[in-house]
Amino acid sequence: MSEITQVRIGGFGGQGVVLAGVLLGEAGVVDGKHTSGSNSYGAQARGSGCKSEIVFSDHPIDFPHLTRVDFLLAMSQGAYDLNIKDVKKDGLVLYERSLVAPKEDTGFKQVGLPCTEFALKKLKNKQVANLILLGALVEITKMVSAKSIRQAIALHVSEQFRSLNLNALQVGMALGRQVYG
Repeated sequence: MSEITQVRIGGFGGQGVVLAGVLLGEAGVVDGKHTSGSNSYGAQARGSGCKSEIVFSDHPIDFPHLTRVDFLLAMSQGAYDLNIKDVKKDGLVLYERSLVAPKEDTGFKQVGLPCTEFALKKLKNKQVANLILLGALVEITKMVSAKSIRQAIALHVSEQFRSLNLNALQVGMALGRQVYG
């Protein structure tokens, strides 16, 4: 991991974008990294655009906002279209392939993942597509440890949904291994 790593997760309200960002940032803290995070969403939270941004560093963070995106996770076409211009040339874009039609010839790696499809088929709950996408990111980049992301889920997800979220994370990590294995 470089000295500063910048991640943006985008989608629409109700997809768990903010939760994914909180979990990723918390996992960074558990791993002993310096992290900074911010979230934004439209006036009508469910269905409007939202994003979560996380900055990781081995040193204290002087500027807590993203300047260029190393990793973009796009869970909607609107989030993809709005944020693709901010991705570094050597960046990586992971996107929900049933909801995003990617641009060609961007100069960076883009990977479409069947997160919603897997959430429905394997876990019978489309609400955990965010954790599948997050699991794929964790597996592909190793920016946080599997142990720390599981601990973040234990800290931030209610007991009622914890097992489902941990299972979704595992599905996503397996998907990440399959794509980048």
